[in-house]
Amino acid sequence: MGMDIGMRVLMWVGALAAGGLAIALLAEGILRIAFGFGHPPLYVADEDMGYRLAPNQRVRRFGNRIEINAYSMRARSIAEKPDAGVFRVFLLGDSLANGNWWTDQADILSARIAHYLKPLLSADYQTVEALNASANSWGPRNQLAYLERYGTFEATALVLLLNTDDLFGTQPTSLQVGRDRSYPDRNPSCAIAEVFNRFFQKAPTIPGLADIQSEGGDRVGKNLTAINGIYQHASQADGQFILILSPLKRELPGPRDYELVARQRLQDWANANQVTYLDLLPTFQKLPDAEKLYRDHIHLSKAGNEQVAEIIATALQPR
Repeated sequence: MGMDIGMRVLMWVGALAAGGLAIALLAEGILRIAFGFGHPPLYVADEDMGYRLAPNQRVRRFGNRIEINAYSMRARSIAEKPDAGVFRVFLLGDSLANGNWWTDQADILSARIAHYLKPLLSADYQTVEALNASANSWGPRNQLAYLERYGTFEATALVLLLNTDDLFGTQPTSLQVGRDRSYPDRNPSCAIAEVFNRFFQKAPTIPGLADIQSEGGDRVGKNLTAINGIYQHASQADGQFILILSPLKRELPGPRDYELVARQRLQDWANANQVTYLDLLPTFQKLPDAEKLYRDHIHLSKAGNEQVAEIIATALQPR
């Protein structure tokens, strides 16, 4: 009698364990296949850039394809030099340019610029090739370090896309890599573990990061120096250079006083160097539904990408 009860208990325990395992496997499969958890875009620490996307990746997050080439670009594989008849446009930026996990490879800003640029090409060009060197929270100093490492790849045009916060960006650091869940350097043990870590676990404090984020001195001046360095790389490569400034959503009614000062310094630099400079704030302010151009307080929506891509393509039109 006692043995029968014991056997029944063991059978129930075994059934529950098997059921729990089946549910866990089902959840793991759904999280991987439907959402792409378990295989996030990875980063590598970089002494000069701070960090960059790990090269040669192909992942899918929330149904969106993300492809990173050998040069840590969100772009297809490229040759170091463009073929004859190719208009190579090189977009350099941060998460606005990158599109992150919420943008499919076909819809990132560089791809949309190429789309709008194709019908505008002169007879000298038959096609467009879009390059995209970008990463979350990159600022001008990260971007300059990228060009100093890899160069401009003989791009026909270099487009530097900034948002207002970039004017106040701090020095490059790799402290986040492998410590901040937004900058993983290896795949998690499983999709369930990634979901738990991302949504249910408190973010760890990263020693030293607060000191860098509170960098003193003239940050705007340091970033203007980096912007000038980027411009010099484009000029030395004899390529067209365009500087774009995308406003924060809260700037639509009007920037804050310290932002107005930084914006004017950028405008003065562009005027002094006769740089093609497109401040998108006046254009956005004229639109009755400008808030629809944003997916959050800073990043562009799909409609915003389309608007900005068309503006950039028009400015790049080969004369």
